[in-house]
Amino acid sequence: MRKLIFAISALALGSSIAFADPIKDREALMKANGAAMGGLSAFVKGEKPYDAAEVLALLGKLSEDAVKMDSPALWPAGSDADSEASPKIWEDAAGFQAALDKFKADTAAAVAAAPADVDTLKMHVGAIGQNCASCHQAFRVKKG
Repeated sequence: MRKLIFAISALALGSSIAFADPIKDREALMKANGAAMGGLSAFVKGEKPYDAAEVLALLGKLSEDAVKMDSPALWPAGSDADSEASPKIWEDAAGFQAALDKFKADTAAAVAAAPADVDTLKMHVGAIGQNCASCHQAFRVKKG
C-alpha cells in the first residue's frame, strides 16, 4: 500500500512539475521552435553549407517539441493574461487543436523524410513555416 501511495504521489508531483507555469513553458517551447527554424532557415537561404545531420537534429527538435504542445496543459483556461495567447485559443479550441495537430504532422513528416538536400528541406521548412505563421496569425496577439 505504501508503494502505491508513493507511486501516485510521485506521479502527481511529476505531472505538476512538468507544466508548473504553462505560460513560461509554452513560451520556452516557442522560443526553441524559433531557434530551430532559424537554424533551418540558414541552410535554406544558403547562409550555411548543407549538413544533413544538423538538419535532421533541428527537425527532430521541432518534432519533439511539437509532441509536448498539449493544448489543455500548456493553454489552460485563463492563461492568456500577460502572454501573447489570443482569446481565440479558447473560443475556437477545436481549430487551435487542429493547428497544433498540423504542426505535429508537418514536423513528423519532415523528420521521416530526412531531407538529404536543400531543395527537399525547403519544401518541408515552407510547410512548417506556413503552419507556424497561420497559427500565430489566428491564435496570437503580439504585445509590445
